[in-house]
Amino acid sequence: MTVVIAGGGAVGSQLARGLIEEHHDVVLIERDAGVVQRLTNSLDCFVQTGEASNLHVLTEAGVARADVFVAATDSDETNMIACAVVASQFDTPIKIARVRNMDYTIAKVAENHFMGIDYLVNPEVEAARAILRSIAHGAVSDVMLFQYADVQIRNLPVDPQSPFLGQSLQRLSAIIPGSFLIAAIVRGNDYIVPSGNTVIQEADILYVVAAPDVLEDIFTRAGRKRVELRKVVIVGGGRVGQQILDELSTAGTTTGGLPGRIASLFSRGQKRTIKVIDRNRERCKLLADRYPDALVIHADVSTDSVLEQEHLTRSDLVIAVTDNQELNVITALYAKSLGTRRVVALVNRAQYADVAMQLGVDVAVSQKNALVNTMIRFIRGESITSLHTISDGMVEVIEVEVTSGSKGADIAIRDLEMPRDTLILALVRTSSTTVPGGDAVIQVGDQLVVLARKEHVPRLQALFHS
Repeated sequence: MTVVIAGGGAVGSQLARGLIEEHHDVVLIERDAGVVQRLTNSLDCFVQTGEASNLHVLTEAGVARADVFVAATDSDETNMIACAVVASQFDTPIKIARVRNMDYTIAKVAENHFMGIDYLVNPEVEAARAILRSIAHGAVSDVMLFQYADVQIRNLPVDPQSPFLGQSLQRLSAIIPGSFLIAAIVRGNDYIVPSGNTVIQEADILYVVAAPDVLEDIFTRAGRKRVELRKVVIVGGGRVGQQILDELSTAGTTTGGLPGRIASLFSRGQKRTIKVIDRNRERCKLLADRYPDALVIHADVSTDSVLEQEHLTRSDLVIAVTDNQELNVITALYAKSLGTRRVVALVNRAQYADVAMQLGVDVAVSQKNALVNTMIRFIRGESITSLHTISDGMVEVIEVEVTSGSKGADIAIRDLEMPRDTLILALVRTSSTTVPGGDAVIQVGDQLVVLARKEHVPRLQALFHS
């Protein structure tokens, strides 16, 4: 597959690096000569200098031969115009635009292929969705959900007080009821696919696969019991904060979907309170008008003792989503030290997320990671219905459909020629989800949840999806 990416910033370069690792042909377009030099030295791909919306530059970058065009510059308008030019001048099958302005990302615009764009991806929306998924399940961890499989994957950091510390996985299976699997362990800067003899160490991050009720029991045993979230504080009233406010404001008005699950976490019969802290006075005025049921506080958490002054120490949930990832982590940890029951922090890089959780942050969401994962899922096409990453993107968990004519159909799992450290975590057949053994025979129409190294995913797509 050939992919042309416009924009060599943090998102474009991470996306390019991931696609190169999967052995795709990648071309980057970047207008800044200094960035072009850096990318040329660090990435194994051709880097074209110039404006992403310039027809000559697009032609020189080989868009005419590309399967996918991704516009990921820092300018919404440049991204949209670039996609429009590609749509009008070339026969590129997939056009993806990174767009931050909420006015551009409304459903009707996205559905109607506005300006030739096949997929609009908003970084703030993707981050907010990841945070809201975790809140809907108690804000005790990140949550990986799947379109068909009725299992979840949650990450569980092991602190010095953890009852799982020093236990082998075989021992855990004996003392914890229910069916579950620890699919991967992030240890330091690497990960392992454990065996039954693997012993859990301090600072490990366990990735646990199970049905929701079994996960609730495991997290309760680990000291992370699901609690009611009656008093919520959002630090940062920017785009991510407003997306979260929109959902929390509708929670309780419907019994289904995400708002319904979030509403179930609030105390019945007791008033829910939502407070928002932001240092921008004009933004606070807008927030107060838009969210009359929320208490909006104009203050700077980096300089003021806001948490004590406003009696926020008795909050159930603090969500730190400012534009400063370090401030978000520090705010979350400080709130936790003052007695806040659950804390969430928005970060940029995935490594920050792992470190933040090891330090005690309950949920740490990488905005860049959420955005890149969504883009990669669109690039891979219909064969991948869900995609999540582990260990700074080194490992992926994908949901893939087994199609007619695929090489893996009608073969027992133990006989599949899968890459090393690849695991089939779940199998969905006729709406029933199981954790398959080696004797299970893969059939056409099955949905599989598979854990594998990033560079092995194309091989798995070829194995299960013809």
